[in-house]
Amino acid sequence: MRIRRTLAALAVVATAAACAPAQTGPAGPGGDEKTGTLRVWLFDEANRAPKEAVVKDAVAEFEAAHAGVKVDVQWIPVEGRADRFSGAFNDPASAPDVAEFGNTDVASYAQTGALADLTEDIRAWPEGAGLQASVLDTAKADGKTYGIPWYTGIRALYYRTDVFAELGLRPPATLAELTDTARAIRAARPDLYGISVGGKYAYALLPFVWAHGGEVARNTGGAWRGDLTSPATAAGVSAYASLISPGICPPEQCANSTGTQSVQAFAGGKAAMTIGGDFNRKAVEAGAVRDKYAVVPLPGTQPGSVAPAFAGGNLLGVFRATTHRSLATEFAELLAGAKYQARMYEAMGNLPTLTAVQNQVAASDPFLEPFVATLKAGTKFVPSSPAWSRIDAQGVLPTAVQQIATGEKSPDAALAAANEAMNQAFGG
Repeated sequence: MRIRRTLAALAVVATAAACAPAQTGPAGPGGDEKTGTLRVWLFDEANRAPKEAVVKDAVAEFEAAHAGVKVDVQWIPVEGRADRFSGAFNDPASAPDVAEFGNTDVASYAQTGALADLTEDIRAWPEGAGLQASVLDTAKADGKTYGIPWYTGIRALYYRTDVFAELGLRPPATLAELTDTARAIRAARPDLYGISVGGKYAYALLPFVWAHGGEVARNTGGAWRGDLTSPATAAGVSAYASLISPGICPPEQCANSTGTQSVQAFAGGKAAMTIGGDFNRKAVEAGAVRDKYAVVPLPGTQPGSVAPAFAGGNLLGVFRATTHRSLATEFAELLAGAKYQARMYEAMGNLPTLTAVQNQVAASDPFLEPFVATLKAGTKFVPSSPAWSRIDAQGVLPTAVQQIATGEKSPDAALAAANEAMNQAFGG
């Protein structure tokens, strides 16, 4: 889930994943009535008005095209979504027909059996072919697709153009160069963090792991197992943890920092670089670095490469118990189609998931170019397992990073403990 409000997911737009309890019984048989009321749950926003205006237009268009149909939109607080969805999973009669939810919730939600498999619907949808493949993967669990990607959130490297000009620096071309650049900045400007990162910023950590060829976990024979102790993953974690050091971002200030706090430090003029999302633009523009920053893709380990970013975002799904199966799918496709993706970008700044719309908005807004370039280079996702919500809630990865950065444990010991905790969550 892309985290707009807290960035931690992740945001994370959004996002730690809520672990919903399993249904007490199977979802209702559903149906395909062509008239009646279509119930839709969408996430509320701190400033709902722009989003609501777009949705109202989509509702009016849909109702005009479907005689005898009324669309009832309910706005669900993100913080309370676990209880609302849990109730719908356990009581199909209370479930909506269409719902917005974060992509990090897919695996746990799908496990309840309450969501409709939209694999064939998306395949038959004319606009479905335009969905970014790596983003569509975030809507899948056990090979089935349970939602239409509505928007995505991607992180890249923000940097201070004035500081880089002052010190004669250029944007780093590799992750190793990023570390060297951050250290040089801190040495020349001790009033600044070379880069603001955090021990609790998992979505900044993951690209380092993936760029080094590592994985958080691997699925072998249908079972997930932690991969934190592999040489490649350990190298990625160590490279990220090395940024939380006295010569770059001191552990006393940075070991407990979240993604939100990392971006706030940059926006407030306390750091020369940070890893932030397209959705952090307003926060940065409202800060002390307005007109003094630029964004480039976070580099990989080789010059010219891009570190794979975490593909956060929200989906539109259909409940299996709906008595309006076709109408529910059609409304989700309308709202997630090119027309309303473009409208949602204009209203909320949400990065589209359809390639053509991405190109359209990037052409009109150069700020988006590095994020779209990162998308095109290939994104990755967390393990598609219901256990991930527990792993995320337990802070398994952040704890390991903090232990390494503060010297509480050696990298090998910290990652071994984290790997064991992860495997326990996956089922021992």
